[in-house]
Amino acid sequence: MIKNNKRSMVAVAGLMCMVFIAGCGGSDSSTSPSVSGKVADGYLQNALVFLDRNLNYQLDDGEPSTRTDASGAYTLDVDAEDIGLYPIVAVAIAGETIDMDAPAQTLTQSYVLCTPAAGVSGTVSNFISPMSTLLREKLEATPGMTLTDAMIQLRNQMDLPVGMNLMGDYMLGSTSGQYQNQYQAMHQTAQQMAGAMADQAGLVMSGTGANAPRFRAMMGEINQTMSQIAAGSADMGALRTRMQTRLNGVGITSGFGNYSSLFRNMTGHNSFWNYSGGIKQPRSGMMQMFSN
Repeated sequence: MIKNNKRSMVAVAGLMCMVFIAGCGGSDSSTSPSVSGKVADGYLQNALVFLDRNLNYQLDDGEPSTRTDASGAYTLDVDAEDIGLYPIVAVAIAGETIDMDAPAQTLTQSYVLCTPAAGVSGTVSNFISPMSTLLREKLEATPGMTLTDAMIQLRNQMDLPVGMNLMGDYMLGSTSGQYQNQYQAMHQTAQQMAGAMADQAGLVMSGTGANAPRFRAMMGEINQTMSQIAAGSADMGALRTRMQTRLNGVGITSGFGNYSSLFRNMTGHNSFWNYSGGIKQPRSGMMQMFSN
């Protein structure tokens, strides 16, 4: 009788073990993959981040979303098949989001940042910044351009050396390393870009997202002036005026216009910089070279 009881106890224990293992396996199979990273011009706290499945720069029902923490970090739970297929959008919201470059107050104007779908990975950090935003808009407006082409072009526009990661965390890179000074310059350029974008909130923002055609037109104007912004020689007041003029000409309900003239597929360094008398500076007349 004792032997039978022992056998029964062993059988029950074995069954419980099998149930436990099966339960663990079921839990693993139901875990959603994720994409993670940070959002910055300076790190942005409490920014809205979402996977933009219908490419409209607006958070819609069914799109995975989250908020950034105090270090600008986010994690999105997504379907595995969506990784690399759709862009990630981040919205800095007036009265809610804090730019940790000025942590004492929330932002007074909203703006949108994003990263191109081709750059979204489930294995490395996905840094969303004004630079990644411009890279996405280069790709959207220029059929046939690759992400590598766009990064080469932006690197040359900003007069940065080969080896720097235009999709990387310039906040982290600015603390140490070979390109510390250059990443610091990227941060300063990003601040200028974000300020120009925020100034157009009244024309570009729609709720907690952006009006897509106006957003693209705005980024086209920034693209034309990138070499001057990076060199610290841009007349930001004149840029804002040009933006307002162009955006007022883009209807709120209009579809995407043809903005290819604002995003020429030019990757040569000498397309953006002039050497005269041993002095290197952004080419004068860049606006005329790229304008309609």
